[in-house]
Amino acid sequence: MRPPAAARMRRMIRNVHDAALAALMIDDPVAKCAAAAALRHDWIARTLDVLEGGDDARAIAEPGRPSRPQLVAPQALSSRHIGSREGHAALLHAIAHIEFNAINLALDCVHRFRSMPAAFHRDWIHVAAEEASHFELVQARLHALGHGYGDFSAHNGLWDMACRTADDVLSRMALVPRVLEARGLDATPMIVAKLRRIGDDESVAVLDVILRDEVGHVAIGDYWFRDCCARRGLDAEAVYLELMERFNAPWPQAPLHREARLAAGFSAAELDRLARGRR
Repeated sequence: MRPPAAARMRRMIRNVHDAALAALMIDDPVAKCAAAAALRHDWIARTLDVLEGGDDARAIAEPGRPSRPQLVAPQALSSRHIGSREGHAALLHAIAHIEFNAINLALDCVHRFRSMPAAFHRDWIHVAAEEASHFELVQARLHALGHGYGDFSAHNGLWDMACRTADDVLSRMALVPRVLEARGLDATPMIVAKLRRIGDDESVAVLDVILRDEVGHVAIGDYWFRDCCARRGLDAEAVYLELMERFNAPWPQAPLHREARLAAGFSAAELDRLARGRR
């Protein structure tokens, strides 16, 4: 019996960048999660090479994703009022969508930013596998409510920012991990409180895992952002604010989760500035 096509492809690809791109372009969520886990396995087993070369600045407008969910403007999203079963499921679906996009974002970093050191690729391979695990956990909770990924509409904000920062690793590290993903650190305690109020302890346990891991993911973005700034002779915290303005990135909404953000690498001075709002 011939091995499955995915396994044959893995044996043919010998470098980590092409392996990450192959996983990135998989449409099926189950297969994508398996590919992210396999990529981490192959990296640990040292069967994939890191190639020296320049970054690929061409944005990937359509990464691998299923035909559903339908992507709409944020204001057209389904109601997430947790008092109803549909709203409960819609809230979990929004989290699943974030985790699915996060798999793609991590894989894109490994594929795209080839000029970065091997430790950078190691870090984002690890993130991709953890995001895949998060997606599977939330998908299981959706199934428990009689739903699955794709049953509700979603927006494309995370991937839009990936496209806008495809040509510069410094901007990517600033505006995806330290802006968009860091917003999840702030939002999670409020979501947990809502789920506790309706007795969904199983989903609370899942979000506890996600929050713990996401602090580490934002910290990885923070480390590489500051590393890129140091190598370019730039003041990281000043550049961060400049990039937020230049890209019109969303300002964090109060209350900030100071403990989580400090653990992820933000300074107290940065958090004080962010807490004052955009001016």
